[in-house]
Amino acid sequence: MAITIYGIKNCDTMKKARAWLDGHGVDYAFHDYKTAGIDRAHLEKWTKVAGWETMLNRAGTTFRKLPDADKADLDRDKAIALMLEHPSAIKRPVLEFGGGKVLVGFQPALYEAAVIAKG
Repeated sequence: MAITIYGIKNCDTMKKARAWLDGHGVDYAFHDYKTAGIDRAHLEKWTKVAGWETMLNRAGTTFRKLPDADKADLDRDKAIALMLEHPSAIKRPVLEFGGGKVLVGFQPALYEAAVIAKG
């Protein structure tokens, strides 16, 4: 099963997720969307699967520092535009599996069910 983990290298949650994957011997590719960017196609797919509300990290510093006008009247299209412009506003990590399955955030029990059980 091909697995790619998307996020930001220095994020604490990313470090926990990668340590979990490494500790369980899971082979994966890492994509740092802060340095390498992210394309609209990925965000379109992720928001379709997980919902834009899940994908947009409203609790993060990047989102909180945005002008109020950018945070007002959010919908899927506006959220995708914000995430394209500010990749740090994407919730992380995003674990993407072949076949279109996506997990957003790090919860060991969900990783266990998705990665180990199906491994």
